[in-house]
Amino acid sequence: MNASPEAARRIGVVGGGRMGAGIAQVFAVLGCDVILVENSDPEGARERVIRGLRNAARHSGGGGSEPDEVLARLEIVETVDILDQDLALVVEAVPESPALKVEVLSGISRAVGHHTLIASNTSSIAISELALAVDRPERFFGMHFFNPVPASALVEIVRTAATSPETIAQARRWVADLGKTDIVVVDSPGFATSRLGVCLALEATRMLEEGVADAASIDTAMELGYRHPLGPLKSGDLVGLDVRLAISEYLASTLGERFEPPQLLRDLVRDGHLGRKSGRGFYDYTEDTVR
Repeated sequence: MNASPEAARRIGVVGGGRMGAGIAQVFAVLGCDVILVENSDPEGARERVIRGLRNAARHSGGGGSEPDEVLARLEIVETVDILDQDLALVVEAVPESPALKVEVLSGISRAVGHHTLIASNTSSIAISELALAVDRPERFFGMHFFNPVPASALVEIVRTAATSPETIAQARRWVADLGKTDIVVVDSPGFATSRLGVCLALEATRMLEEGVADAASIDTAMELGYRHPLGPLKSGDLVGLDVRLAISEYLASTLGERFEPPQLLRDLVRDGHLGRKSGRGFYDYTEDTVR
């Protein structure tokens, strides 16, 4: 993929978990020099990028970018203070905690230049709430990637009343250069995708809780009946049930009790059954028998 002159620049990503590592990977593959900030597990962040590159190569039949060339464009640091004035874009991708995101965004805003665009990869938190941490809010927007980032086709761009048209236009150019499709939505808790996705997932969880059908049947109903590529319970296991619970609680607090998490979801998270990453969620992954 050939990057446009606008996109082939220096990018920052803050947070080296699954989402942050995936975002860093796709920008580095695009040809950008990427600074990835991860203070708790920098080596783990690098391994996640390497694993993502291997997966991409396997799915493309061995084609695609050379891992060594991509990794040469990636620098991993442990503090946002290392971010500099020359970055074109910084994407915040830390866990879904409003307080944590505000703290991180405030640090990013102090470190980067006035021209640097700043985005949050939040999947549910209102961008206007987070914008309070950023000076010049016209340069701030939501850039909601999906898991796994390299394979996903969509990026949800979220604008506030303060976000400038120029910022949104540049965001759309980046998404196009990444080979993905964008949708632009007005800021609201859960935006379009999480609000719809969580609504379906919560009802699927209630159905399982009530014994309407087993997990495989509920997922198959949506996969074959509605052509969803992945059923809502499998999707929850992929995203992480702790993440899904946090989003549900936030949406319940902002949009009402229809987003109140079922007790089954709370119980699974309490017991450490978070989905694929823990080996068990709605399904058992110890032998990886679930696609």
